[in-house]
Amino acid sequence: MATTTEKAGPSAMTTTDPQSPVYDAHNAGEAGQPLAGRPWMYRARRFGPIKVPAYASPPSQLGLVAFVCFLCPGMFNAVNGLGGGGQFSATTSNNSNVALYSTFSVVGFFAGTFANRMGIKLTLSVGGLGYFIYIASYLSYNHNQKAGFPIFAGALLGVCAGLLWCAQGAIMMSYPPEASKGRYISWFWMIFNLGAVLGSLIPLGQNIRSSSGTVNDGTYIGFMVLTFIGAALAWTLVDARHVQRADGSHVVLMKHPTWQSELVGLYETLRTDTWVVLLFPMFFASNWFYTYQFNDVNLARFNVRTRALNGLLYWTSQIIGAYVFGYALDSRVRRSIRAKGAWVALFVITMAIWGGGYAWQKQYTRAEVSAEDYVKMDWTTSGYAGPMFLYMFYGFYDAAWQTCVYWFMGALTNNGRKLANFAGFYKGIQSAGAAIIFRIDALEAPYMNLFASCWGLLAGSLLIALPLIMMKVRDTVPLEEDVKFSDETIEEVMPTAAREPGDGKVG
Repeated sequence: MATTTEKAGPSAMTTTDPQSPVYDAHNAGEAGQPLAGRPWMYRARRFGPIKVPAYASPPSQLGLVAFVCFLCPGMFNAVNGLGGGGQFSATTSNNSNVALYSTFSVVGFFAGTFANRMGIKLTLSVGGLGYFIYIASYLSYNHNQKAGFPIFAGALLGVCAGLLWCAQGAIMMSYPPEASKGRYISWFWMIFNLGAVLGSLIPLGQNIRSSSGTVNDGTYIGFMVLTFIGAALAWTLVDARHVQRADGSHVVLMKHPTWQSELVGLYETLRTDTWVVLLFPMFFASNWFYTYQFNDVNLARFNVRTRALNGLLYWTSQIIGAYVFGYALDSRVRRSIRAKGAWVALFVITMAIWGGGYAWQKQYTRAEVSAEDYVKMDWTTSGYAGPMFLYMFYGFYDAAWQTCVYWFMGALTNNGRKLANFAGFYKGIQSAGAAIIFRIDALEAPYMNLFASCWGLLAGSLLIALPLIMMKVRDTVPLEEDVKFSDETIEEVMPTAAREPGDGKVG
């Protein structure tokens, strides 16, 4: 429980509540609240009626991470959402993405070890630079038509993205309290996809009067500037050990991680939480459908300005989907019941949305759209409204899927070290699937086959995950269980209200 004390001087009142604008870090420490960072980190601010959370609080830190991803992966999504990275042919983009997701799958799976040992700031910043180099490679390709640089940049980005997304996932799942994880995931996903929304406005504005098949240099330069800013923004984060929740509790971590301890920890995560492998098919399916949606729907059927509009609507729908599912997952119903309800909702929209996709896919083949005289659809073309709404529902579905998968993982533990490994498993396996499907698309498999693989994987992975959701998602995870996977004690991470003032022990 937060305490309030009288003090002489201009500020007559101080409090141990870190969300208060008169919070005093030194006084909080005296009350048994262990503080690792500087006092200013724990002071909330008020600007008139607007209250800004303390800098070292989970909302502020998640917001910063969200804006890093807004500027880096968000811009990457905007470029890839054009189909073929904005190029006329998708072949170079597919080959680059095969390289990207191949390295991503390997590095991502082990990225929890790197994030736990290197720290959040370095991990995120290195990850952000990979996006800058990747987009620069497309600017180069626009001039020399040589595929070497995009393929190299894709492989490098796979390494960088594995680090970035692992750190992001660990923050998003371990920083918030149990009752708020759905909202934190939705906040992140909305801000992150706002980057893709704004990124989509760049090519839309620059190509709004163009019906050609390529994107101009200014588009890529704009994306490069934004991704570089995102990489630099990562250095404004505080270390995870400095983060403090509103109740005074801290993130469960390793205080003294070593390369050996984190490699062993990766193995221990799989040994102690074996059930998580039932989520692996959902991980594998979670990016599989991007290739089909971006290259085999958007690129195949629409001209450049309409692809840009579709991308804008797709990412906007992601924001809506994240909001709906994130807040629903934090409803007042018991968490075990919410988990089952989320599974049912996912299964229903999988059947409904992809059923509509099947009706659309029956209308064209790869051979038809590859013909030299094929005229791509414009937003002025009669009948555009139907595929436009389908593409929007595809975006809504993606956000719903990703939000639920993160929430399922976050419901299994609150331990930051273990959740970093979960996030690494997720992104590594997800990327392995993406590498495979990009290669299949590059080999020009029939569109209907690719569509069927998407629908089948999504539905099948839900069925495989059902036993975990039914039996392993509990209403709460005891703190005693969370600290077992770290070198911290309960007293070091527990809420302030559970300590006796003055000694930091359990009250």
